[in-house]
Amino acid sequence: MNAETRRPLLLAIAAASVLSVGGLAWLARALLIPADQAAGTSLLELLNDTRRQRATDQENRPRPAAPPAHEPWVSPLRQACPIREPELQQRLVNLMDDLDQRRRRIRIDPSNYGQRFRRDVFGNRLDPTPRLVVLHETVYGLSSAINTFKTAHPNDDDQVSYHTLIGLDGTVVDTVDPSKRAFGAGYSAFQGRWAMTSRRVSGSINNFALHLSLESPLDGENEAPGHSGYTQAQYDALAVVLTDWMQRYPIPVEAITTHRHVDMGRERADPRSFDWNQLRLRLAALDVIC
Repeated sequence: MNAETRRPLLLAIAAASVLSVGGLAWLARALLIPADQAAGTSLLELLNDTRRQRATDQENRPRPAAPPAHEPWVSPLRQACPIREPELQQRLVNLMDDLDQRRRRIRIDPSNYGQRFRRDVFGNRLDPTPRLVVLHETVYGLSSAINTFKTAHPNDDDQVSYHTLIGLDGTVVDTVDPSKRAFGAGYSAFQGRWAMTSRRVSGSINNFALHLSLESPLDGENEAPGHSGYTQAQYDALAVVLTDWMQRYPIPVEAITTHRHVDMGRERADPRSFDWNQLRLRLAALDVIC
């Protein structure tokens, strides 16, 4: 079979392969390739060329500087001030005093966090100072989350991390320094704000957010809308960590929100079964609110 005879057959095979993954653009391009070039070009090379072109087109596609309209966040922490409980207040004050000694710090894979950007993709200056806290839950156990963070993820879609994790027993585990950017929320915005730091993806709050995740109880290791909730030790540790962050950074109580709220794709539901009153009691005891 000569080159002229092989060419239609090769093109037909290539067309079938590409059509199976939606490669109509490649097919149009392949039909224009001269016979002498087609004989020396592999299908893999042509498909790779197509992927590179798609990536370039995506990077060059105009992106909105501001996020789409999103319902405003109304903080549950700004309700009527609760009565302070002296016993709770003393317990939390003691935890604050011991926080630095009680924290566990672990090193995770560098692919799962990054530097905070000082300019967006348009060249505008960005303030990388943390001024938002996003609450999450692990869904699976604490060790599962830690192992995930320690695993290298070359693919951007697989990269994930939180700055701090809080176990069911109140253990505080720091995985990303607050000065760094954790990958806690992808397509996200808060009160009309996000940062455009990549031409490949939409905006995100990661550049100015701190992410904290609570370990889910055993009955929460699923996709159910709720579970039995978090422990008193977790709410104690959460209040203490939040107070520490709010003292270090310009984070108002109104800027403590959830992954459910900031997720613009409306795919996230965490933290499920979160009791805002439990947190409100503790922040009031620590004189953070009211």
